[in-house]
Amino acid sequence: MSADTLAKVDSAVSGLSSSPPETKGHRRASSSAAGVFNVADLEGKELVIAKETQKLNWKLNTSPALLDDKEALKKFLTTPPVKKIDLHFPLGLEVTARNLKGVTIKDALDAIYKQFKKKQDDELESPILAGFEWDKEESWTRLIVHQKKEGQAPSKKKGKKGEVSDD
Repeated sequence: MSADTLAKVDSAVSGLSSSPPETKGHRRASSSAAGVFNVADLEGKELVIAKETQKLNWKLNTSPALLDDKEALKKFLTTPPVKKIDLHFPLGLEVTARNLKGVTIKDALDAIYKQFKKKQDDELESPILAGFEWDKEESWTRLIVHQKKEGQAPSKKKGKKGEVSDD
């Protein structure tokens, strides 16, 4: 039997062209915004952390959506903006905040909240966010999360109670 007779008999081969099938379009480019960097590519450059994070007095187990300062949440966490950054807690926990258009303060708080939302207040030793620190000596790609025991009480004017007026 020759190769010609096999080709005629084998129905799986008939009807197929010898060229490979056409590939459909190219893969969509990532939707990252211009000017947003990969944190690993920034080695040698300085990262500046938004100062607003220190003033939030945010409790780790409450939703960031409940914060009063909505404008601060929209600001980039770092300058220059990055696509993702690891947030390292002193006890070893690490969470990653991601946003292809640049990680904002809200993205970082959302990532932290996701870890702590099921915790009760008395389970958290230091439940208030004090801010972030970038220690380039330790790691270029992560921020250290600082916590504190109590936030500053919201400033409310208290009326004088218990005073008896003599009229």
